[in-house]
Amino acid sequence: MENTFVSEANRGFRKPAGAGRGGDRDRNDRGDRGGDRDREGSFGGRGGKSRIRRKKVCRLCQESVQQIDYKDVEFILKFLTEKGKIIPRRITGNCAQHQRILAKAVKRSRHAAIVSFLIAS
Repeated sequence: MENTFVSEANRGFRKPAGAGRGGDRDRNDRGDRGGDRDREGSFGGRGGKSRIRRKKVCRLCQESVQQIDYKDVEFILKFLTEKGKIIPRRITGNCAQHQRILAKAVKRSRHAAIVSFLIAS
C-alpha cells in the first residue's frame, strides 16, 4: 500500500447523494429555520414574537377620493419619503387604483416644480 496523497478531484471522487446538506433531510425541508407562512398574517421565525398582522386598508377608498389634486402639497408629501421617493403600496396600504392616481399626481407636481424631484439633505 502506497502512502502517496491523491486528491479527491484526481480520483474522480463523488459525494454520495444528500451529503453536505445536513443529513437525511428532504431537499425542501426547512427544519427549524422559521419561514412560518402557514397562518395568514403571522410573522414567522427569526426572533421576536409571533403576532397577527392587521390588513391594511386604503385610506383613499375610505374617504371615497376619486381624484388627487397635484397642487395639494401637504397631502402629496404624506406619500413621499424624506428623499422624495414615492412610498410603495405595501407600506401605505393603498389599493392599486389609488396608488396609480397618486403616482401620477406626484409626477405632475414634480414636473410643475411644486414638489422637488430630490429633497436635498
